[in-house]
Amino acid sequence: MINAPSFSQTSTPVGDPTLLDPTVIVAITCLVGITLVVFALLRGWQDWLELKRRELDNRVSDARSPHDSGDISIGSARIELADMKERIKKLEAIASGVEL
Repeated sequence: MINAPSFSQTSTPVGDPTLLDPTVIVAITCLVGITLVVFALLRGWQDWLELKRRELDNRVSDARSPHDSGDISIGSARIELADMKERIKKLEAIASGVEL
């Protein structure tokens, strides 16, 4: 006759001491902390992206809408264009070896 182990010998106790082990507690706490930090960083990243989208939308809407001071922006654009043309002339002169 084979002696089978009794039920009380094979069952685990109700309060498993391995779950109360300090290393398990520290590991679980670290995982929870890392998860919170990741969610906070993700939220910050999404808010930053939304801010940049709003800035781009404002630039596009500002460029499309007529300004009361439209003459000033056209004047400054003309000045920039003239400055860029002057720079190109200087660079072409340098490339061809002509002194200005």
